[in-house]
Amino acid sequence: MKRILCIFCVLCGLSMPVAAQCGIENTAFKSGESLSYDLYFNWKFIWMKVGTASMDTKMSKFEGKDAWKSYLITRGNDKLDKYFMMRDTLLSYCDQDLAPLYFRKGAREGSSYYVDEIWYSYPNGNCQLKKHRITSHAEHLWKTSTYKNCIYDMMSIFLRARNFNASKMKKGDVIRMPISDARSLSNSWLEFRGRENFKVSDTKEKFRCLVFSFYEWENNQSHELIRFYVTDDQNHIPVRLDMFLSFGSAKAYLKSYKGVRSPMTSKIK
Repeated sequence: MKRILCIFCVLCGLSMPVAAQCGIENTAFKSGESLSYDLYFNWKFIWMKVGTASMDTKMSKFEGKDAWKSYLITRGNDKLDKYFMMRDTLLSYCDQDLAPLYFRKGAREGSSYYVDEIWYSYPNGNCQLKKHRITSHAEHLWKTSTYKNCIYDMMSIFLRARNFNASKMKKGDVIRMPISDARSLSNSWLEFRGRENFKVSDTKEKFRCLVFSFYEWENNQSHELIRFYVTDDQNHIPVRLDMFLSFGSAKAYLKSYKGVRSPMTSKIK
C-alpha cells in the first residue's frame, strides 16, 4: 500500500538562494488547505472501502525560517487490517519556493514498522540528501548522497507537481520526476494522458480533470504505478487516484476539501 503515497502523490531568479533552483512558484494552494479521501480496494471483484487519507498544508517554521509544512496520514479500517495493516504518516517541510528541506515517513505496513528521514542541503549548487532509516529491526542506517540535479521525495514532488502549467501540455508529454527515500533513488516520470470529466460518486460533484500516469523503471521495464485525475483549474486538486499494486488494485476518491486557494472553476454544474 505504500505505492498510494507515491502520488499523494515538478526556476526562480538569480537573487534567490541556491535552494530556490529546486523550487517552483506556488500558484496552487494556500496555508490552511485540507483534503480528505476515501480508499477502496478490489477484493475478489468487489470494491470495498478500506480506509481514509487526509492531507493538510500550512505555512509554518523550519529551523527558524518560514516554510511550507505538509503532512499526509493514511489509515486502514478493520476490513483492511484483516489482510494488511496500514498506518502511515508523512511529513514534509519545503521553503517558500517549494524546494524540499526535510521529509519524514513513519509507516506501519503489515507487521513491520519503519521510519525514513531526509534532510536536504544545497552546497555548491548541488542537491545533497542526508538519509536516515530506522528499520523494522530497530537498526539505524545513515547515508549521504549528492546529486547535480534536484531530487524530491513523495511529499515535495506532490506539491511541486500541483504547480505545473498544463495549458500547453500535449497528450504523451513526459516529465522526469526523480524521487528518493532513505534507501534509494527511483527512476520515475509522469506522463500526461489528456483531459477527462470525472464524477465523484459520494459527493455527486463532477469535474473537468487533467489525467496523468506515474511510472517507475524497475527490472529493465516500466511500470505504471498510479493514474490520477486532478482538477483542470488553478488548484490542481487530485480527485481520483487509480493504484496498480503488487497484490491488487486500489482507488482513492476525494471526499472533501476546504481552504483552497482559488475558485473551483473545473466543477461542472
